[in-house]
Amino acid sequence: MRPTANSMHDQAAERLREQIFAGELAPGAFLDEAALCERLAVSRTPLREALKVLVAEGLLRHEPRRGCFVAEITERDVQEIFPVIALLEGRAAYEATERAGAADIAALEVLHRRLREHAEAGRITEYYEANYAIHEAFITLADNRWLAQVIGDLRKILRLARHQTLHLPGRLQQSLSEHLTVFAALKRGDAPDAELTMRNHVLAQRDALRELARNHPSRIAP
Repeated sequence: MRPTANSMHDQAAERLREQIFAGELAPGAFLDEAALCERLAVSRTPLREALKVLVAEGLLRHEPRRGCFVAEITERDVQEIFPVIALLEGRAAYEATERAGAADIAALEVLHRRLREHAEAGRITEYYEANYAIHEAFITLADNRWLAQVIGDLRKILRLARHQTLHLPGRLQQSLSEHLTVFAALKRGDAPDAELTMRNHVLAQRDALRELARNHPSRIAP
Protein backbone atom coordinates (compact mmCIF):
# COMPACT_ATOMS: atom_id res chain seq x y z
CA MET A 1 0.00 0.00 0.00
CA ARG A 2 1.36 3.40 -0.97
CA PRO A 3 1.58 5.93 1.89
CA THR A 4 -1.06 8.66 1.86
CA ALA A 5 -0.21 12.34 1.73
CA ASN A 6 -1.25 12.66 5.37
CA SER A 7 0.93 9.77 6.52
CA MET A 8 3.88 11.14 4.55
CA HIS A 9 3.66 14.57 6.15
CA ASP A 10 3.10 13.00 9.59
CA GLN A 11 6.22 10.88 9.13
CA ALA A 12 8.22 13.86 7.92
CA ALA A 13 7.07 15.92 10.90
CA GLU A 14 8.05 13.16 13.32
CA ARG A 15 11.50 12.77 11.77
CA LEU A 16 12.07 16.52 11.94
CA ARG A 17 10.98 16.54 15.61
CA GLU A 18 13.46 13.80 16.38
CA GLN A 19 16.27 15.69 14.65
CA ILE A 20 15.41 18.90 16.49
CA PHE A 21 15.26 17.19 19.89
CA ALA A 22 18.52 15.34 19.17
CA GLY A 23 20.24 18.63 18.34
CA GLU A 24 20.88 17.59 14.73
CA LEU A 25 18.91 20.68 13.71
CA ALA A 26 20.28 23.35 16.01
CA PRO A 27 18.28 26.24 17.49
CA GLY A 28 18.18 29.07 14.96
CA ALA A 29 19.13 26.82 12.03
CA PHE A 30 17.60 27.57 8.63
CA LEU A 31 15.71 24.68 7.03
CA ASP A 32 16.61 24.26 3.39
CA GLU A 33 13.49 22.72 1.81
CA ALA A 34 15.29 21.20 -1.17
CA ALA A 35 17.88 19.54 1.06
CA LEU A 36 15.21 18.29 3.44
CA CYS A 37 13.16 16.79 0.62
CA GLU A 38 16.19 14.80 -0.44
CA ARG A 39 17.13 13.84 3.11
CA LEU A 40 13.62 12.75 4.09
CA ALA A 41 12.77 11.30 0.66
CA VAL A 42 9.55 13.32 0.37
CA SER A 43 8.19 15.84 -2.12
CA ARG A 44 7.67 19.53 -1.39
CA THR A 45 3.95 19.21 -0.58
CA PRO A 46 4.18 16.80 2.41
CA LEU A 47 7.33 18.56 3.61
CA ARG A 48 5.59 21.94 3.67
CA GLU A 49 2.63 20.40 5.51
CA ALA A 50 5.07 18.95 8.05
CA LEU A 51 6.71 22.34 8.49
CA LYS A 52 3.31 23.93 9.14
CA VAL A 53 2.67 21.37 11.88
CA LEU A 54 5.98 22.13 13.59
CA VAL A 55 5.42 25.87 13.30
CA ALA A 56 2.05 25.41 15.03
CA GLU A 57 3.75 23.37 17.77
CA GLY A 58 6.29 26.15 18.32
CA LEU A 59 9.30 24.06 17.29
CA LEU A 60 9.87 26.12 14.14
CA ARG A 61 9.31 29.76 13.31
CA HIS A 62 8.34 30.95 9.85
CA GLU A 63 9.62 34.22 8.46
CA PRO A 64 7.88 35.61 5.33
CA ARG A 65 10.08 35.49 2.22
CA ARG A 66 12.83 33.78 4.20
CA GLY A 67 11.49 30.38 5.23
CA CYS A 68 11.54 28.25 8.38
CA PHE A 69 14.06 28.26 11.22
CA VAL A 70 14.39 26.04 14.27
CA ALA A 71 12.88 27.88 17.24
CA GLU A 72 15.08 29.12 20.08
CA ILE A 73 14.30 29.28 23.78
CA THR A 74 14.48 32.87 25.03
CA GLU A 75 14.73 34.22 28.56
CA ARG A 76 11.11 35.33 28.30
CA ASP A 77 10.08 31.77 27.31
CA VAL A 78 11.87 30.45 30.39
CA GLN A 79 10.16 32.97 32.65
CA GLU A 80 6.70 32.31 31.26
CA ILE A 81 6.63 28.57 30.61
CA PHE A 82 8.35 27.04 33.63
CA PRO A 83 6.00 28.34 36.37
CA VAL A 84 3.05 27.03 34.35
CA ILE A 85 4.50 23.61 33.65
CA ALA A 86 5.69 23.33 37.26
CA LEU A 87 2.09 23.69 38.43
CA LEU A 88 0.87 21.17 35.87
CA GLU A 89 3.55 18.55 36.48
CA GLY A 90 3.13 19.03 40.22
CA ARG A 91 -0.56 18.26 39.85
CA ALA A 92 0.31 15.21 37.73
CA ALA A 93 2.59 13.97 40.52
CA TYR A 94 -0.23 14.49 43.03
CA GLU A 95 -2.70 12.48 40.98
CA ALA A 96 -0.11 9.81 40.13
CA THR A 97 0.61 9.32 43.84
CA GLU A 98 -3.07 8.87 44.58
CA ARG A 99 -3.38 6.23 41.86
CA ALA A 100 -0.07 4.38 42.25
CA GLY A 101 -0.27 0.68 43.06
CA ALA A 102 2.46 -1.84 43.85
CA ALA A 103 3.06 -2.67 40.16
CA ASP A 104 3.32 1.04 39.27
CA ILE A 105 5.85 1.63 42.03
CA ALA A 106 7.89 -1.36 40.90
CA ALA A 107 7.98 -0.03 37.33
CA LEU A 108 9.04 3.40 38.58
CA GLU A 109 11.73 1.77 40.71
CA VAL A 110 13.30 0.35 37.56
CA LEU A 111 13.26 3.73 35.85
CA HIS A 112 14.83 5.47 38.85
CA ARG A 113 17.51 2.79 39.12
CA ARG A 114 18.36 3.41 35.47
CA LEU A 115 18.40 7.17 36.13
CA ARG A 116 20.86 6.72 39.00
CA GLU A 117 23.15 4.51 36.90
CA HIS A 118 23.32 7.09 34.11
CA ALA A 119 23.97 9.92 36.59
CA GLU A 120 26.78 8.02 38.28
CA ALA A 121 28.36 7.23 34.91
CA GLY A 122 27.94 10.81 33.69
CA ARG A 123 25.94 9.68 30.64
CA ILE A 124 24.02 12.88 29.97
CA THR A 125 22.12 11.82 26.85
CA GLU A 126 20.99 8.55 28.43
CA TYR A 127 20.17 10.34 31.68
CA TYR A 128 18.00 12.83 29.83
CA GLU A 129 16.12 10.00 28.10
CA ALA A 130 15.49 8.23 31.43
CA ASN A 131 14.49 11.54 33.02
CA TYR A 132 11.99 12.14 30.22
CA ALA A 133 10.60 8.62 30.60
CA ILE A 134 10.01 9.20 34.33
CA HIS A 135 8.11 12.42 33.72
CA GLU A 136 6.04 10.60 31.08
CA ALA A 137 5.36 7.76 33.54
CA PHE A 138 4.03 10.18 36.15
CA ILE A 139 1.78 11.84 33.58
CA THR A 140 0.50 8.49 32.33
CA LEU A 141 -0.14 7.26 35.86
CA ALA A 142 -2.08 10.45 36.67
CA ASP A 143 -4.51 9.39 33.93
CA ASN A 144 -5.76 12.94 33.31
CA ARG A 145 -6.00 13.62 29.58
CA TRP A 146 -6.29 17.38 30.02
CA LEU A 147 -3.09 17.54 32.04
CA ALA A 148 -1.36 15.24 29.56
CA GLN A 149 -2.41 17.34 26.59
CA VAL A 150 -1.28 20.71 27.96
CA ILE A 151 1.94 19.36 29.49
CA GLY A 152 2.77 17.63 26.21
CA ASP A 153 2.40 20.86 24.24
CA LEU A 154 4.65 22.80 26.63
CA ARG A 155 7.25 20.06 26.95
CA LYS A 156 7.82 20.08 23.19
CA ILE A 157 9.02 23.66 23.50
CA LEU A 158 11.15 23.02 26.57
CA ARG A 159 12.86 20.04 24.94
CA LEU A 160 14.61 22.57 22.70
CA ALA A 161 16.88 23.50 25.60
CA ARG A 162 16.19 21.51 28.77
CA HIS A 163 18.90 18.88 28.22
CA GLN A 164 21.57 21.61 27.96
CA THR A 165 21.32 22.32 31.69
CA LEU A 166 22.66 18.86 32.55
CA HIS A 167 26.10 20.02 31.41
CA LEU A 168 26.24 22.55 34.26
CA PRO A 169 28.58 21.46 37.09
CA GLY A 170 26.64 19.55 39.73
CA ARG A 171 23.30 19.70 37.91
CA LEU A 172 23.24 15.99 37.02
CA GLN A 173 23.48 14.90 40.66
CA GLN A 174 21.11 17.64 41.80
CA SER A 175 18.52 16.51 39.26
CA LEU A 176 18.89 12.91 40.42
CA SER A 177 18.40 13.93 44.05
CA GLU A 178 15.26 15.88 43.13
CA HIS A 179 13.80 12.90 41.28
CA LEU A 180 14.51 10.54 44.16
CA THR A 181 12.78 12.97 46.55
CA VAL A 182 9.65 13.03 44.40
CA PHE A 183 9.68 9.25 44.11
CA ALA A 184 10.09 8.83 47.87
CA ALA A 185 6.95 10.95 48.40
CA LEU A 186 5.03 8.83 45.91
CA LYS A 187 6.14 5.58 47.56
CA ARG A 188 4.90 6.68 50.96
CA GLY A 189 1.63 7.91 49.43
CA ASP A 190 2.18 11.57 50.31
CA ALA A 191 0.45 13.27 47.37
CA PRO A 192 0.87 16.88 48.61
CA ASP A 193 4.63 16.37 49.08
CA ALA A 194 4.94 14.66 45.69
CA GLU A 195 3.24 17.70 44.16
CA LEU A 196 5.49 20.17 45.98
CA THR A 197 8.74 18.35 45.24
CA MET A 198 7.87 17.89 41.57
CA ARG A 199 7.09 21.60 41.28
CA ASN A 200 10.43 22.40 42.90
CA HIS A 201 12.20 20.00 40.54
CA VAL A 202 10.75 21.70 37.46
CA LEU A 203 11.56 25.17 38.80
CA ALA A 204 15.12 24.04 39.52
CA GLN A 205 15.44 23.32 35.81
CA ARG A 206 14.33 26.89 35.13
CA ASP A 207 17.00 28.19 37.51
CA ALA A 208 19.61 26.03 35.76
CA LEU A 209 18.59 27.49 32.40
CA ARG A 210 18.95 30.99 33.83
CA GLU A 211 22.46 30.12 34.98
CA LEU A 212 23.23 28.71 31.55
CA ALA A 213 22.00 31.94 29.94
CA ARG A 214 24.19 34.04 32.26
CA ASN A 215 27.35 31.99 31.87
CA HIS A 216 26.90 30.75 28.30
CA PRO A 217 24.73 33.35 26.55
CA SER A 218 25.37 31.85 23.12
CA ARG A 219 23.49 28.69 24.15
CA ILE A 220 20.18 30.52 24.64
CA ALA A 221 18.79 33.34 22.54
CA PRO A 222 18.52 36.74 24.31
